[in-house]
Amino acid sequence: MSKLTLILATLVALEFFYIMYLETFRTTSAKTAKVFKLTPADLSNPTVQTLIKNQGIYNGLLAVLILLAVFVFASKVATVMLMGYIILVAVYGSLTSNPKIILMQGGLAILTLLSTLF
Repeated sequence: MSKLTLILATLVALEFFYIMYLETFRTTSAKTAKVFKLTPADLSNPTVQTLIKNQGIYNGLLAVLILLAVFVFASKVATVMLMGYIILVAVYGSLTSNPKIILMQGGLAILTLLSTLF
């Protein structure tokens, strides 16, 4: 894999670690409320907290898989598959939630995927 792919994939992983941090460790913070367009009251709901923390763990483990694919296994195939997965989830989110998600969540993954072509 190219150095550009390594850098971009690492940035994608860092992005997902940040999402995990917000969802799992800063669940009721003003920043989390702003990022996910929820009210602090919504985030204080125990059911919502359970759901969002669960989602945070998912995002953190996705970041771990990206780093494993890139640095431990040095697998272009695994990297392409993970970026494709992230892009598909971002497309779904942009269609069902907020059109900006395709760029916010999928932008770096799209660039990473494109970098694997060179």
